[in-house]
Amino acid sequence: MTQPVYALNLFDVANRDEYRAYARRSAKAVQEHGGRVMALGRYRETTAGELAPRSVLILVEWASKEAFDSYIEDPALADLHPHRVNGTRNYIWQLFDRLEDLRPVLR
Repeated sequence: MTQPVYALNLFDVANRDEYRAYARRSAKAVQEHGGRVMALGRYRETTAGELAPRSVLILVEWASKEAFDSYIEDPALADLHPHRVNGTRNYIWQLFDRLEDLRPVLR
């Protein structure tokens, strides 16, 4: 059985036109590949930790790791992903397994 994963995207916008070109097409493509945007955010403040702030947060829930991979590897989207790369800087993209509670982490 496949489990949902969350993709945490933190980044700064480097080129608005490039990122707009990505954003225009990516929402539909994400959905078509089993992803759902859960949250969008703009940096407000740091309350703890030492990670350099990024200006944008996007949290996407993917039906599975395979769904995420299908988005990344889809040849029909090969011309889309360079817009993300060229439109951002300081990109952090991490995948997290979905948990019902913290027991698996606390074992």
